[in-house]
Amino acid sequence: MQSIPISMQGFRRLERELDDLKKERPAVIQAIAEAREEGDLRENAGYDAARERQGMLEARIRYIEGRLATSQVIDLATLDGDRVTYGATVEIEDVETGETKTWTLLGPDENDPAKGSISLLSPVGQAMLGKEEGDEIVVDAPRGKIRYEIVSVRFLGVLP
Repeated sequence: MQSIPISMQGFRRLERELDDLKKERPAVIQAIAEAREEGDLRENAGYDAARERQGMLEARIRYIEGRLATSQVIDLATLDGDRVTYGATVEIEDVETGETKTWTLLGPDENDPAKGSISLLSPVGQAMLGKEEGDEIVVDAPRGKIRYEIVSVRFLGVLP
């Protein structure tokens, strides 16, 4: 099974979420039991909602448990180098428009574009991996192929 890189902070966040979800289980089970006591389950919206919540809860628990089991925890403070890898903060410039963007490459469970991080598995992340300052990358986007130049590669040691 392939390991998935994750920061210590991201790993702890997933552990907390898993703990919260497991604590929610008894309340969902209780809601199902109460809805069953109301009688006819065919037209019982409360029962349907509680069962749906239980299904979503259990699916998320299984997902997080699987991720935690396959995660490779990486200390961002120990990373450095000239090439783009997990944890790198990369400034890129659109060759056509001159617009610049700065992204920190993280794992799929901790990326947040609104905070300046993207997944290393995203099209942009994949295109940047292994590149260094001055390299050009091409990304397939809905508007067509976009060419970027890598302006800088830094390792900040913290999450954005």
